[in-house]
Amino acid sequence: MMLSDERCWDAVVTRNAERDGQFYFGVVTTGVYCRPSCPAKQPLRKNVRFYESPGEAERDGLRPCLRCKPLAGRADEETVEKIREVCAYIQANCESGDGITLETLAENAGWSPFHLHRTFKAVLGITPKQLLDACRVSALKTKLRKGGTVTAAVYDAGFGSSSRVYESVDKNLGMTPAQYQKGGKDVGIWYAYAKTPLGLLLAAATDRGLCFVQFGDSVDALMKELKAEYPQAKIAEGKVGRQEMDGWMKALTDYLQGQAVPLDFPIDVKASVFQLKVWRYLQTIPRGEVRTYGEVAKAIGDAGASRAVGTACGANKVALVIPCHRVIRGDKGLGGYRWGMERKTALLEGEKKRYTAQQR
Repeated sequence: MMLSDERCWDAVVTRNAERDGQFYFGVVTTGVYCRPSCPAKQPLRKNVRFYESPGEAERDGLRPCLRCKPLAGRADEETVEKIREVCAYIQANCESGDGITLETLAENAGWSPFHLHRTFKAVLGITPKQLLDACRVSALKTKLRKGGTVTAAVYDAGFGSSSRVYESVDKNLGMTPAQYQKGGKDVGIWYAYAKTPLGLLLAAATDRGLCFVQFGDSVDALMKELKAEYPQAKIAEGKVGRQEMDGWMKALTDYLQGQAVPLDFPIDVKASVFQLKVWRYLQTIPRGEVRTYGEVAKAIGDAGASRAVGTACGANKVALVIPCHRVIRGDKGLGGYRWGMERKTALLEGEKKRYTAQQR
C-alpha cells in the first residue's frame, strides 16, 4: 500500500473505521499516533503525519494513543506492553554506542532473541535494529544542528565508528553529515519543467544525477517541495554539465508523449539501504509488465516485506526513472500512486500498448 495524504486525511476527518489497520496517523503536537477512527478531538491538518505501520510512528518518537489503542488486535495487551517497554529502552539508550544488542534487549524482556525479533516486527512492522538506527540518526541530526565537530556528533549519537555513519547515514540524509550540518549549502541543484500529457513535470539534478522528478499542479508547489527536500542547497534553473538537463527533460516529455525512449539516467537520491534495493529492482521491470508488492519483496530476498515495498514505492521522488507505477497489489488492483491513479493508469496502459506494438 502506498499512502495518499489526501485520502488518509479524509478517513481521519470522517473517522472511517474501515481504514483501521491500513494506516496510522501521528499528531506531532501531542506526540501520539492513532487509528483513523480515533474518537479524540480532531487535530489540525498541519500537525498530522501518516504512517504505514506503528513502527514508522515509533521511529518518529510517537507513542500509541490511550483512547483508540492502535496496537490492540496486533497482540495481547501483555505482549504490547512488553514491546512498548523495549521501544522506550531503545529510545532512552540509543546513544550508548554498541551497548544495545538483540541479546541484551531480549534479556531485559525475558524473551529469547528470536521471539523478541519476530514479535517486535509482527507488532510494529519494523525490527528493533531499524528503530535503533532511526533513533541514532535523529540524535545525530540534533547534534549536528547544535554545532560542534562532526566526529563528536557521530560518536555522541551512538555510532560506534565514523565508518558506520558514512555507510548508513549518508544514504538516509542524502548527503554527508558535514554537508547536512551546513544545510546542504555546498550542494548545487539545477531544475527544468515542462507541460506534458500527464500534467506539469519538474525535474531537478545535482552534479551526480537526477534527484527530483515529480508531477504537480504548479511550478510554485513543486519548487516548494524541492526546497523542502534541500532547504539550503543552491537551486537554480538551468543545465547540468553538457546539456544533460535539457536532454533529460526532453526525453521525459517524449516518453510521456508515447515515444519509446530510454530513461536510463544517472540518479542521486537519498534513501535507506532497503529503499535502494527496491528501487534498483523496479528499474529492471520491463516496460509493459507489472509486479506485485509481494513479488518485489520476494525478488529482493525479503518475502515478508511487501508492505515495506509499498512504503519504498511511496517514498520515490524520481518518477518514471524509478518506475514505481509498475508495482500493483496482489489482487491485481492498481494499488496507490503518489501522483494520482489517473496518471498510473495512463502510464501502464501507454507502456503496455507500446510494448505490445514492439513485439509484433
